[in-house]
Amino acid sequence: MEKMPKWADVVLIPLISLILAALLSALVILAIGEDPIAAVKMMVTGALGSTYGWGYTLYYATNFLFTGLAVAVAFHARMFNIGGEGQAMLGGLGVALVCLYIPWPHWSLALIFAALGAALFGAAWAAIPAYLQAKRGSHIVITTIMFNFIAAAVLNYMLVNVLKPAGAMDPATARFAEAVHLPSLHELLVPFGINFSKSAPANVSLLVAVAACFAVWLLIWRTRLGYEIRAYGHSEPGALYAGISPVKITMIAMLISGGLAGMMAINNVMGEAERLVLNSTEGAGFIGIAVALMGRNHPFGVFLAAILFGFLYQGGAELALWTSIPRELIVVIQALVILFTGALDNMVRIPLEKIFLALRKEKA
Repeated sequence: MEKMPKWADVVLIPLISLILAALLSALVILAIGEDPIAAVKMMVTGALGSTYGWGYTLYYATNFLFTGLAVAVAFHARMFNIGGEGQAMLGGLGVALVCLYIPWPHWSLALIFAALGAALFGAAWAAIPAYLQAKRGSHIVITTIMFNFIAAAVLNYMLVNVLKPAGAMDPATARFAEAVHLPSLHELLVPFGINFSKSAPANVSLLVAVAACFAVWLLIWRTRLGYEIRAYGHSEPGALYAGISPVKITMIAMLISGGLAGMMAINNVMGEAERLVLNSTEGAGFIGIAVALMGRNHPFGVFLAAILFGFLYQGGAELALWTSIPRELIVVIQALVILFTGALDNMVRIPLEKIFLALRKEKA
């Protein structure tokens, strides 16, 4: 019998964790002599008070959706994929090669094949740690962390020595052709009479990310493969007894996970920068871990958590721009949310379990 209702695990624990993180963040802001209520108002206004703010919030959320789903899929197979950052970097390389070297007649075709290229490169980068885990017993956390650094070195080499245009100074590719530029939310919403900000970077890849949420839900809860992934994640001995191959599940789950992380590049590389640059991932691979943990590894939970972290990123940027609160403190506030929703989950969970068990005994 479950110690607490499902709704409490999915809704109540993250909500209480968020409240605790907000209270502690307010104390930190007070300690430096700023008004926490004014700071919250500034964050809300900056992130949600205009279509410009919404555009940036949804842009960041799109990145976090892909990396959060990547972590969630691996986690269902009892693997902690810390390599989303490196897989997203290599996904960007796949997008750049597809967009630079193939003359596409229309952005829609380019988007399909760029997404496939990004997924292929991301999956290939995840395949090596997956093989080492499945066949050699190397821990997936260690190998994926190492591969983040290797990915950064590979991308740096490719940009400096192979893909950088002649005479250019910055380590970046040439701009992609006009035909492969993705439509922004402004262009998508104009036919519906909605005047969205032209300068916001949110683009059609948001719809791809939402579709990926639905696809992951179908995979994990409505297919035989998804059942095998969940069965293996719950009990390896039980899965073995049922004839489920650990090597197969480890490889497939990590390939899907790496592919999802790689697909982030259609947003930041193809949709926003329209070229491949160094450090284009901006830590989104690591934020995806917090998004998956907060979303309880469910696609809908990941969607909500991605919106929250998109709000924190954009609201924090506005806070750093218009107040004397330093940028480093914004990072601290984001870290507190991650701390309470991820690392300190049991601090909220255990007391709640005791309360629900006591309530059940009273009813009995």
